[in-house]
Amino acid sequence: MGFHTFDADRARQLEDEARYAWISREELIDAVDPTADAVVADLGSGTGFYTDDMAPHAGRVYGVDVQPEMHAIYREKGLPENVELVEGDVGDLPFDVGELDAAYSTATFHEFGDADAVTELARVLTPGGRLVIFDWSGDGDGDAGPPCAERYRLGEAVEMVTDAGFAVRHARNRTETFVVVARAP
Repeated sequence: MGFHTFDADRARQLEDEARYAWISREELIDAVDPTADAVVADLGSGTGFYTDDMAPHAGRVYGVDVQPEMHAIYREKGLPENVELVEGDVGDLPFDVGELDAAYSTATFHEFGDADAVTELARVLTPGGRLVIFDWSGDGDGDAGPPCAERYRLGEAVEMVTDAGFAVRHARNRTETFVVVARAP
């Protein structure tokens, strides 16, 4: 949808552990299911809140964000040794074909999700690699997260992912959010 990006002036709010009420570190790690040598990308990594959670479980984690201000805050906070920051748009990633074992998005898919971005993810993920999307649901009531008009519905996200050739393994609406776990073509 790409209606907006998170306001970098409010970036410190991204470090609030209350975010785990919507997407817990445990369910994220379980959905991505990285191996110790996996190459993983956090799409819309912001200040690295969820990147830090993934880092101990993977060989290399790329924090991808379009806003250099977010990376500056993350650098100031301190990066795990196996995290590398990548400035760029998900629709045009600087990775080789099949370079990533997994990619995930935590509450950012509504900011970058479109057919071009999902097709690009199919390109950079290894065949069978995991794509995990946790995002605010257009079917939610809007009490948390962005306005409902700026969100995808679960069915829209699933259709976009399957249109790019992904095989959806799990898709479910949750309170205010949805989750999609898919395998790359």
